[in-house]
Amino acid sequence: MNTLNTTASAMHSGTPTGPKASAARSDNPVYRRRLLMHRIGISLSVLAMSFGLIVLLWILTTLLIKGGAAINLSMFTQTTPAPGSDGGGLLNAIVGSLMMVGLATLVSTPIGILAGIYLAEYGERNWFGKITRFVTDIMLSAPSIVIGLFVYALYVAKVRHFSGWAGTFAISMIAVPVVVRTTDNMLRLVQTSLLEAAFALGAPRWKVALMVRLKAVKAGVITGALLALGRISGETAPLIFTAMNNQFFSANMNAPMANLPVVILQFAMSPYDNWRALAWGGALIVTFGVLGLNILSRTVFSQKNQH
Repeated sequence: MNTLNTTASAMHSGTPTGPKASAARSDNPVYRRRLLMHRIGISLSVLAMSFGLIVLLWILTTLLIKGGAAINLSMFTQTTPAPGSDGGGLLNAIVGSLMMVGLATLVSTPIGILAGIYLAEYGERNWFGKITRFVTDIMLSAPSIVIGLFVYALYVAKVRHFSGWAGTFAISMIAVPVVVRTTDNMLRLVQTSLLEAAFALGAPRWKVALMVRLKAVKAGVITGALLALGRISGETAPLIFTAMNNQFFSANMNAPMANLPVVILQFAMSPYDNWRALAWGGALIVTFGVLGLNILSRTVFSQKNQH
């Protein structure tokens, strides 16, 4: 009905419609200029996307070819080899990375979620919440090497030795702001009517925050924790100044600890062929680990949205 009224009004006012309108627009220089700019913008966007995809596929193909050739059973059962020796694996580096990343996740996830809840509930009403949000934004954009140097000056230089605890502390500082920001943003998406209904039933504010608001967006909060886990899994710079490396297998968190990012960096620059092959294999493991975490986070979030 609205379409008929619009058409009738256009005919009554003398405005051309149908093929005549298309012909009139094609003769309009302003329309032709806008159409040309539109096509140029779309072409540049497609060109930029194609360039990015080509580079990404090139990197992944090279990684799959060289990294896949280095994957074998000994990589997961043997420790890093000595300089000039054959064979060897990445068992100590894999275990060290799992220990530090796992502990960092256990530390950063509850801190980040609680801080995000505080910002969503009280962050707009007091100066402390505004400062917390400002510091979180700064830490999100801070280079990881700066955080590594901070932990080195704060802890490593005091105890005079590298350790797994220092590495855990450094990557925890990288993960916390990711979880905080994700939790804060997700909690802000909860409908006000849902919160008002909970308050109308007499629920206290802390119970509404934990049992209603957080529960409504738990998939998004889990996604933020998984994204933070993927972010810290491949960090190299902080671990150079904190955990360093260890050629031997060690589960002692109070001593230098092997980890995949630092081992990949050192082996990739070495003159030994087997070390470079192990570096390619380690890079493939880290890449697929981070890719798996991102796919898992998107799957969890999409399934929750469907329900």
